[in-house]
Amino acid sequence: MKMIINATRGKTLCRQFRTCSSILSKSLGLMFTTPAYIQKHSLVFVFKKPRVQEFHMFFVFYPIDIIFLDSRRRVVDIKENFHPFRIYKSRQLSQYAIELPSGTIAKTKTRHGDKIQWRTPL
Repeated sequence: MKMIINATRGKTLCRQFRTCSSILSKSLGLMFTTPAYIQKHSLVFVFKKPRVQEFHMFFVFYPIDIIFLDSRRRVVDIKENFHPFRIYKSRQLSQYAIELPSGTIAKTKTRHGDKIQWRTPL
């Protein structure tokens, strides 16, 4: 099982995720999906190097949470309850971004500086 865990707080952020590393997968993200999709498959965006990341919610019809991580997978920025048809730029340089169901950040008490890990099956 592919899991994302907040190692600092010992909380599971999601039990299944999909990696977005190609231009196409990053561009599509959650567009045209339903809220049930993100409940089953959170997204991990992987970038080649840290930079300010810009995300949009065009054609995503439900709110989500986003966690931005540096190259060491430490939380550097958080966007909770990101609503449809909005744009957000990370406030810090980040190399990873995780899109999660809205309310995940509050439920897990994820904060800046927390260490995030993900596991994939062998």
